[in-house]
Amino acid sequence: MRSVGVEEELLLVDPDTGNPRAVAGTVLAHAGVGCEEETGAGLEKELQREQLEIATRPTTAMTDLAAEVRRRRGMAAEQARSAGAEVAALATSPLPVDPSLSPGRRYRKLAAEFGLTAQEQLTCGCHVHVGVASDEEGVAVLDRIRPWLAPLLALSANSPFWQGRDSGYNSYRSQVWGRWPSTGAVEVFGSAKEYHAQVRALLGTDTLVDTGMIYFDARLSSRYPTVEIRVPDVCLDAGDTVLIAALARGLVETAVRAWHAGEPPAPATVGLLRLASWRAAKSGVSDRLVHPLRWTPAPARTVVRALVDHVHEALYDAGDLALVRESLERLLSGGGGAGRQRGTLARTGELRAVVADAVEHTVS
Repeated sequence: MRSVGVEEELLLVDPDTGNPRAVAGTVLAHAGVGCEEETGAGLEKELQREQLEIATRPTTAMTDLAAEVRRRRGMAAEQARSAGAEVAALATSPLPVDPSLSPGRRYRKLAAEFGLTAQEQLTCGCHVHVGVASDEEGVAVLDRIRPWLAPLLALSANSPFWQGRDSGYNSYRSQVWGRWPSTGAVEVFGSAKEYHAQVRALLGTDTLVDTGMIYFDARLSSRYPTVEIRVPDVCLDAGDTVLIAALARGLVETAVRAWHAGEPPAPATVGLLRLASWRAAKSGVSDRLVHPLRWTPAPARTVVRALVDHVHEALYDAGDLALVRESLERLLSGGGGAGRQRGTLARTGELRAVVADAVEHTVS
């Protein structure tokens, strides 16, 4: 059974106003960050002081992952309260914010090099790590999961608001994130040698600060023996995080089996993949998506059904099929995180209420 773990970026907000608060340093100091003990909070700083990152330990059972995600979120909330803040699993802030950069030489360099792209980059994503046996196996996975990453983005979409306005997108985070020079879909690599050659070529341009800026939608992790799928928004509902993780593991296992069977990657161009991702960001699960097999428009439910069919055998073998089906029905019926946020605004008329609902839902 392949291991799976997730990293989630969370927004720090004022409990009364809902405005983002730049208190990450205080939270991390109180938590004793860097001391990952049995009772440690496992928190890390991110680009902006208005956010934190939590990371689960790798596990093979989705029930264990669900418990770990909820535990980490709860611990983050507890530590945030020590600084007079709350955490919210929102991929962008519904309320206006002027982010403040975290301290550190790397972040200062990012700000100096990338200007407004770095200054305005207060976005929260979810990164899913799935274990692979080698770089060669990992690249075989990267080559074969490319068409299916846009549906994962659609399912996770949780950022309809930007600077106090409805963006018109379900995942506006992905649009803001796409300003970095190394983000998005990539071509088929064919081998680990070619993957690493591409990374070296990108670094050789002296445009990227370091390997941490290899922001592909999916990449080989530089720290763990995993494929890291980076395309999702952070999910409002912890159950949706587990759903995304289960589907990600299903995609990785399905890709490895196809590789061993000698099946080539789908010949999708980067242009098609980028367009499909844009459509997923725009529509979420509320409108049409691009079908990853036919490359034609199709209802979100049809595309999601195709995704489940694609990984059906891997989900069944892992014991995740029932969980995925039940979780998908709940998510599709409620419109996902973006649907919940817009529903709260329609009901209350206040973006502050959207944040308050997210705070409650993040740890419930």
